[in-house]
Amino acid sequence: MNRFNIRVYGVLINEINAVLLSDERRFGASFTKFPGGGLEWGEGLKDALKREFQEEFKLEIEVHELFYVNDFFQQSAFNEADQIVSFYYRASLKTPLPPHTHDFPVQEDGEFLRWQAISSLTSDMLNFPIDKCVVELLIKQLK
Repeated sequence: MNRFNIRVYGVLINEINAVLLSDERRFGASFTKFPGGGLEWGEGLKDALKREFQEEFKLEIEVHELFYVNDFFQQSAFNEADQIVSFYYRASLKTPLPPHTHDFPVQEDGEFLRWQAISSLTSDMLNFPIDKCVVELLIKQLK
């Protein structure tokens, strides 16, 4: 049965123009994406994003304006019966990000955050098609 899979992600940019990325390993594969995750029944988009940051990273965020929504068909990379609809919000950290060090690509299951300078960011650094669109938009906005 085909279904929609609603995703919500944070676009966090720090004071030195670096964007927060998530390096992750799941299902035997390593990938880089924006931090966030799936909407659960009964919650709104902003609440889902706050929950994801709390659950995955023990971080509190403030969610700001909507930045991007994909307006094209995107099949899930993990379940071919799912159509992905992704919402990206500008957000900021309410709690400081502890220093993280991890191997790249990630060798153990989990999700790890890192800052990436936007000046050296390319769409090839992220794995998923919708994230690549967001990177291109970020780069255009900074020119």
